[in-house]
Amino acid sequence: MTTVSPTPQPAMKLRELVFGAACAAAVRAAARLGVADALGDAPATPEELATTLDIEPRPLERLLRALSCYGVFEETGDGRYAHTEMSRLLRDDAPNSLRYISLWCTEPWTWDAWPMLDQAVRSGRSVFDDLYGKGFFEYLHQDARDSAQVFDRAMTTSSRQSAQDVAGLLDLTGVATVVDIGGGQGHVLAGLLEKHPDLEGTLLDLPDVVANADPRLRDGGPLAARARILPGDCRSAVPVQADLYLIKNILEWDDESTRRTLRNVVDAARPGARVVIIENLVDDSPSMKFTTAMDLLLLLNVGGAKHSKESLVHRMSEAGLIIGDILQVNPYLHAFECTVPE
Repeated sequence: MTTVSPTPQPAMKLRELVFGAACAAAVRAAARLGVADALGDAPATPEELATTLDIEPRPLERLLRALSCYGVFEETGDGRYAHTEMSRLLRDDAPNSLRYISLWCTEPWTWDAWPMLDQAVRSGRSVFDDLYGKGFFEYLHQDARDSAQVFDRAMTTSSRQSAQDVAGLLDLTGVATVVDIGGGQGHVLAGLLEKHPDLEGTLLDLPDVVANADPRLRDGGPLAARARILPGDCRSAVPVQADLYLIKNILEWDDESTRRTLRNVVDAARPGARVVIIENLVDDSPSMKFTTAMDLLLLLNVGGAKHSKESLVHRMSEAGLIIGDILQVNPYLHAFECTVPE
């Protein structure tokens, strides 16, 4: 009698890995079709869901069966499917929805770029110029505007979720002013201003980005009196002084851009000012599969990289910052507390 190993054999596991695109595509299909939104609290058959979604039931059943192998939806044993913790995250109305993150990571350009990873590894450069004849963000905003909108919504969702964690983590005792450098639409800054009613803040990012700043920060918003929206490129200059400089998830460009940004902060800041750098790490993280995948995607689309703890500490030390505590914000982010030398 043959005994079957309870764990996948290496060959079986590798076969599953090389079909990983099927899993990503299945998640994308479910997100685009709205399957998670159509499924309520009670289990439903594929036929019932297909009627709600106006799609074919048999292919939907195949999609659900594939996703249930990964814990996205669950087959109940009577031909019905029920929600799992992961499938609920694909709902638009979920408090921490990952629907737009799932769509962003599987946008059409990603399927063109991933097969060229060997080329990117060989050259150390983005493949986008070879694919589309222009850089990633130029392509996104000129030729793939639907994808750009998905990107904006994905970044908004991600920023809103991490903003609560950052506001809960940072001790702002003695801090009267803060500047969020490359802070996007300003969700993190808004979260800090809401939690600390005596705090004043500045949002610094590119003109097209801050033009869509969080309504709470704009004229007429509840935080506008304590918020300044400053268009600019932190790689060129950081024209503002503050007690605290916040830099979150932007030090993933080429090394020279990272060096210039940190140098500009040190040049602008008063001696003793705090600098908090928040990043995903490709080591010492509970979410290594996620962060290392992001690292490879950055190589493909912009020629950038996520940092290890050592590489980030090296960049900060090189800029002249004094490094203090390193704190875990959540399973995806670490915060590096630094000080500008006296």
